[in-house]
Amino acid sequence: MYQPFTIGSKFRITPPTTPCVNDDRIDLVMQRGAFGSGEHETTESCLKILERRPEVKGARILDLGSGTGILAIAALKLGAEHAVCVDIEEDAVESARVNCQLNQLDDAVTHITGTLDTVKENNFDLVLANIYGDILLALAESLTAKLKPGGTLLLSGMLWEYNFDVRQAYERMGCEVVSNHMLEEFSTTLMTKKS
Repeated sequence: MYQPFTIGSKFRITPPTTPCVNDDRIDLVMQRGAFGSGEHETTESCLKILERRPEVKGARILDLGSGTGILAIAALKLGAEHAVCVDIEEDAVESARVNCQLNQLDDAVTHITGTLDTVKENNFDLVLANIYGDILLALAESLTAKLKPGGTLLLSGMLWEYNFDVRQAYERMGCEVVSNHMLEEFSTTLMTKKS
């Protein structure tokens, strides 16, 4: 098992065996897994951005490449209404399902094994995609189409060299950059879709 650790000003990542501390932090109870339990710089940057975004409250979320489900779980604990978690890896989907149960969020999440094409819903308030830059480029049009006008897009998982191209691709689809974060190797970009 791992030791609990904090991210940003609001979150604490806690193993299932550790009792939650009753303080002002939000516990994200995560099983350690191959699909990210918060240590990766892209996950950390996404969590730090999410905790500062008021539009998360009440939002309908699409989390593409959801892995352990940590970003969707964090958003739901910040007050989001519902999340659709999608991953191509069956093991990742199972991992997200378990983590949602550990956080008592089963009813607030729909789990899908598959690609973006398997998601029938549209008009999401918030789209999270912590995946590789080449995939973000390939999905620019279809991912933007899933977002409602005025909605928020949080893209991460792209190496530095993809950052400019990814931003340009989504700007061409009618998105505007709110903030851009260059991390040690990767980058995270927050955008909104023009109304």
